[in-house]
Amino acid sequence: MADILVVEDKESFGSMLKASLEDAGISVKLAKEGKQALRFFKKEKFEIGIIDLRLPDIDGIDLLRELRKSDTDTKFLIMTAFGTIERAVEAMKLGAYDFLTKPFDVEQLIALIQRILEEQRRYYENILLRDETSKIYGAPEIIGKGPAIKHVAQLLQKAAPTDTTVMIMGESGTGKELFARACHMLSSRKDNPFVAINCAAIPHQLLENELFGSEKGAFTGAVTKKMGKFELANKGTIFLDEVGDLDLDLQAKLLRVLQERSFERLGGTYVINIDVRIIAATNRDLMNLVKEKKFREDLYYRLSVFPIRIPPLRERKEDIRLLVDHILKKLRSDKSVSSRAIEKLKRYDWPGNIRELENTMERANIIAKKIIQPEDILLPERKVPLNKEELPKTLRAAASAGREIAEVEVIKKTLEKTRNNKSEAARRIGVSYKTLLNRIKKYRKKGLL
Repeated sequence: MADILVVEDKESFGSMLKASLEDAGISVKLAKEGKQALRFFKKEKFEIGIIDLRLPDIDGIDLLRELRKSDTDTKFLIMTAFGTIERAVEAMKLGAYDFLTKPFDVEQLIALIQRILEEQRRYYENILLRDETSKIYGAPEIIGKGPAIKHVAQLLQKAAPTDTTVMIMGESGTGKELFARACHMLSSRKDNPFVAINCAAIPHQLLENELFGSEKGAFTGAVTKKMGKFELANKGTIFLDEVGDLDLDLQAKLLRVLQERSFERLGGTYVINIDVRIIAATNRDLMNLVKEKKFREDLYYRLSVFPIRIPPLRERKEDIRLLVDHILKKLRSDKSVSSRAIEKLKRYDWPGNIRELENTMERANIIAKKIIQPEDILLPERKVPLNKEELPKTLRAAASAGREIAEVEVIKKTLEKTRNNKSEAARRIGVSYKTLLNRIKKYRKKGLL
């Protein structure tokens, strides 16, 4: 499920709504005034905003108007005990999804939210295939809704119809090949081959044979003619993954292919002309390799005509919920994920990116019963920061920092064991309920919990 922001100044009604929606598995944040809601929207992405028309500081219509200026994706529901048709029409004109008159049935609200979320999910899946006007079918599924992944999608859609050489940069596990395949499928070459080769996975002495092929007798063991990847990709796209691992000799040959669109097989006596689109990818800093004389500068500029950086998962945590749904769908799982489990996933930094998330969810799917809970999600323990800036300056400060880290781990694990029952957690830890709440508030403000 997705994040909801409820803007309601009456604390009792707001708390009731929050509790009811959370019981239905919906993650909710509560704002008591319009200015607070604006601050929340600047910091976070919400799928749905539920706004009371009568707020102490801002009229609900004015708040809706302000929020719609900067956020056109969020769906807004307006609620009021003083509803009139005129006010409803005004809200609808400003883009409100629906209008609720108090008192309303919370079950009906939950059903409405679930319908909106399903519409949102269908909209965001396969974002590369569906901009607002033209749709091209057949590309791989790339899931995302946040600004980072939308920016990548927009760049890819601009580059795809051309024959421009594209350089995809990103950490391991971000799905660089998936984006390369999408670029191919959105191009005029989509009916021709897409040939991928990982330059880091093949020994250097064999890679030339893989790329350019060989004639019979070219070397010991070459008993037949072999077509290379470039030849196989003719009229289509070749994807050179981890291109930063190419040795300098092969870099020179690759540069010639880029310049002349031709090559010779190993042991060959004639030139083979090709028409192929090149997409390269790397998880290394090629400019640093250029400075270190480990990567040719002329090849770097040839490959980086249209660079696209794929953001790591830690920079697009707003997409985790959709990614989790998609992974479970691929696993053909009928299990759901609790809001607390999603929050745990969002607190982790994912050094292994999407690949690590996939492995984590596959493991959780095996462990969990009907609903995947935080304790079903096994993640590496958070390391204590050791860089110079974060190290305490005195022994007293070090002792305090160590105590906080220990308290955070105890609180976190106890809340997971008690399924977020704070009264039971306080009893087990040996503190009062109020003390536990204060500790949680303190450590969340510091970003430790």
